[in-house]
Amino acid sequence: MIVTLTANPSLDRTIELGTRLARGEVQRAIASGDQPGGKGVNVSRALIASGLDTIAILPGAASDPMLVALRAEHTPAASLPIAGRVRSNVTITEPDGTTTKINEPGPLLSAADDNALIALVAAHARGADWLVLAGSLPPGLSSDFYARVVTAVRSEGSGPRIAVDSSGEPMKALIASGVGVDLIKPNSEELAELTALPDTFEEDPDAAAAAARTLVARGCRAVLATLGAQGALLVTADATWRATMPPVIARSTVGAGDASLAGYLLADQHGATPARRLAQAVAHGAAAASLPGSTMPSPADTTPELAEVRRLSDLSNAD
Repeated sequence: MIVTLTANPSLDRTIELGTRLARGEVQRAIASGDQPGGKGVNVSRALIASGLDTIAILPGAASDPMLVALRAEHTPAASLPIAGRVRSNVTITEPDGTTTKINEPGPLLSAADDNALIALVAAHARGADWLVLAGSLPPGLSSDFYARVVTAVRSEGSGPRIAVDSSGEPMKALIASGVGVDLIKPNSEELAELTALPDTFEEDPDAAAAAARTLVARGCRAVLATLGAQGALLVTADATWRATMPPVIARSTVGAGDASLAGYLLADQHGATPARRLAQAVAHGAAAASLPGSTMPSPADTTPELAEVRRLSDLSNAD
């Protein structure tokens, strides 16, 4: 079982244009659609498409359109009733794959909501294989929220392995807290933010690997760094791997990073080596980018056998 927490989920509306976006002009869409979203929710959706057991934890009333959409997609969810409504995000995609997102801030959560959400996560994390903490935080939750979730889950005894995919102050606070997690999944921009280095990592994967190793030294047991069209890195204390995929025609990059994390977890659950976990991660990410909106791929949509995986460093005899 893989449990995901999305503290600031969203009902994502994707508008697909047939021409380039023209600011200030009237344009007609060629397609549009609504899908439940948010990083953790997307991971759960991808895991379900892969046949794995998962449950998505999120704040939201049972009647909220977000929860209604999850039920329509048969995505198992445990929700914390709140007074506000789950936010709506708008994504505009252009024919060349350029994606523009407009994200709302999300509903205001109270101190009682904060405590109840942590308790809900801790209860569902008991006996799980992985807990995924993903996405931004809504108004009302302090930047140390993820660190407090990890502490609460670990206080229950032998808990699940924990993966985190976030950014900004919540991610900085988590790493600074020293609680230590099993995996983080930054993209190039987030990796630069966490290491206070220039964001040149898509052009210089070796620099990205060096930056990721500083995060391993600070207590992150593994770093899965996604670098867009340049593939991804997996960095541990023992070795570093890089994987790339053949180019794809991108329709929407929304959720591609979430799909990459889901692919990694899928391969891990099947007992794959680090190299094959990374191969499945980049295959899932590439497949998601080729699909419309925030559609999550199934394994049948992916081609991990086409991934080129190289071991960049070898500091032990680990496979």
